[in-house]
Amino acid sequence: MARSQETFNKKEKEKKRLKKRQEKQIKKDERKANSKGGGLENMLAYVDENGHITDTPPDRTKKVDIDAESIELGVPKREEIEDEPMTGKVAFFDDSKGYGFIRDTKSGDKYFVHISGLLDEIKENDNVTYELEKGLKGLNAIKVKKI
Repeated sequence: MARSQETFNKKEKEKKRLKKRQEKQIKKDERKANSKGGGLENMLAYVDENGHITDTPPDRTKKVDIDAESIELGVPKREEIEDEPMTGKVAFFDDSKGYGFIRDTKSGDKYFVHISGLLDEIKENDNVTYELEKGLKGLNAIKVKKI
């Protein structure tokens, strides 16, 4: 005679599953009984003028009209600033390699300069005027002119 395939452990697991299923059904029935109803009005939430979520609709008298034409999409246009060229002193320049650095007289910052950005030939310790341009690794001096 063969032994039964239902072991004690299998019976206990099945009892636990049934108990969980019954508890879940009881909780579901309680939620249905306590709910106000599933209408759309009960599910809506509003945001007031301060950014807080409320269940009351906003006051129409506080509505502010906004001109759609005044809204700018994207990056705002940068205003061109026409100022005199910056002045500095050549801290280092290598003619054979074609690059060097200019130290600003006002801030003391060093800026990279390439031979392609020169208007005049420069050497170390020359006073120069220049403009700045954004490069791959930072600001570069361009339109470098000897004073």
